[in-house]
Amino acid sequence: MRYQHPLSGINALTTFLLDFGMEVVKRTETAIWFGGYGIDQASKLGNSPIVKLKQAPGGGHMTTVHDPEGFPVNFIYGASPRAQPKKQPLEALQINDEFSKPRKGAFQRFKPGPAAIHKLGHFGLTIHDFELQFKWYTNHFNLVPSDILYAQNDPRQKFDVAAFLHIDRGKEYVDHHSFFLSVAATQHVHHSSFEVHDYDSQNMGHYWLKEKGHKPVWGLGRHRLGSQIFDYWWDPNGFMVEHYIDGDLVNENTPTGRQPAGDESLAVWSEPVPATFLD
Repeated sequence: MRYQHPLSGINALTTFLLDFGMEVVKRTETAIWFGGYGIDQASKLGNSPIVKLKQAPGGGHMTTVHDPEGFPVNFIYGASPRAQPKKQPLEALQINDEFSKPRKGAFQRFKPGPAAIHKLGHFGLTIHDFELQFKWYTNHFNLVPSDILYAQNDPRQKFDVAAFLHIDRGKEYVDHHSFFLSVAATQHVHHSSFEVHDYDSQNMGHYWLKEKGHKPVWGLGRHRLGSQIFDYWWDPNGFMVEHYIDGDLVNENTPTGRQPAGDESLAVWSEPVPATFLD
């Protein structure tokens, strides 16, 4: 993901992203790269034609094309992964439920702080022409719909307005969606979403951001499509970013879902959907 921010606000933005759970991977006079604790490199990218990424962590080469509505799409080849961390920031928790109680003589203890980011999970665009954009992305790249939402003017006429797309790797299971498209009045990046360790990490991160005075959007809640537990926040310049955990996995044998669009398609449980989330 690449975001442009005024230089005057870079300190406030850096503070937010550190509170959000990022770490600074590299800094120059004009750019900062942020990353998580996984092997994926951080991103802050440029323009066509094929160029060598001399400054970017991991190096490699990149080219950029534009989709039919003008959004730039970057392709990177040859970037080196980051070193795999020796262990995750937190160990997997043992959970005692009403029947199975594997945690004996041990305690759940946590240290307050940001919810450490593992990886970029997905991002999405709000667009004008769904059919045009959907065909472009699915015909040119190995993106396949996991779920499609439709609207209808009357019971006989349905038209698609949103799609959640996964990366097709055949029988290998992948995240329910890495990319989504949704029709809206304005065209922009809707949000980018980052996976964190578990529910306790997510909740501690929520209250850490709240304590630091950052502005929430929506959450916590459980999405219906993809099943992720979500938590959305505004960065200092009004870009929406999300923490999530517990997403679904799909493969080539998973049938594409189709259902009507509406607030009920967004969450299983949550506070009411705020109007700003749908802008």
